[in-house]
Amino acid sequence: MSVRRKPVSPPSGLRRLLFRAPIRLYRWHLGWLLGGRCLLLTHTGRTSGLPRQAVLEVTGRDLSTGAYHLASGFGPRAQWYRNIQHTPRVTIQVGRHRTAAVAQPLTPEESGRAMAAYALRHPRLARRLMRVCGLEADGSEQDYDLIGRDHIPFVRVTPAEQP
Repeated sequence: MSVRRKPVSPPSGLRRLLFRAPIRLYRWHLGWLLGGRCLLLTHTGRTSGLPRQAVLEVTGRDLSTGAYHLASGFGPRAQWYRNIQHTPRVTIQVGRHRTAAVAQPLTPEESGRAMAAYALRHPRLARRLMRVCGLEADGSEQDYDLIGRDHIPFVRVTPAEQP
């Protein structure tokens, strides 16, 4: 059973600078150094209407549609997650490839399955993600499924059709 150890706020100060450092790699045209495990998500601020950016880990891929799966580690309060709910049209960049896309939050059940699948593929990274998010997990598939349903929403980002 998942237990929240402590409420965790999104990063601020020096921690925020470290979390946002990969954005600079993309701005310097060095995003390819991060490989296919990360992508740059450019989304629209729900209040300001200005472009906002976040580098996120790709937690899964649907090869039939080309969709990327992303996790909101800081839950539904994360700014990028709230912004894509307001304006789902986004731009993604993976390595040197940039394309328009549509972001769609997954249902809690789909998020649970995605979290469990991610934890099975990357058990050490999943444990580290739990610590960063202030969660405890016993390591079982059921526990990760509950965490995905209750605490960590997932998003499907599907590239737009190219003409």
